[in-house]
Amino acid sequence: MRIVLLSFFILILFAIAFIFATQNNQIVDLNYLIAVAQPTVAQMVSLFTGIGFFLGLLTALLWKFVSALGGKKSSSQDIKVS
Repeated sequence: MRIVLLSFFILILFAIAFIFATQNNQIVDLNYLIAVAQPTVAQMVSLFTGIGFFLGLLTALLWKFVSALGGKKSSSQDIKVS
């Protein structure tokens, strides 16, 4: 049942993304250091959403990796405040 609900939710998100993409076909200028590109608004939203998702996933994985390497600290390693 969980898989069916998740699949339905993803299908709804794809439908909303498709509607958004068909309604936003205005071209914008993207100037970066080396070149200039002219993507549509929907392409820009998709690009930056993907970059944000990737950076968030990378941060979460790095956080989990560092916490797994660190392990649990013993009480002798705690900082004592006098």
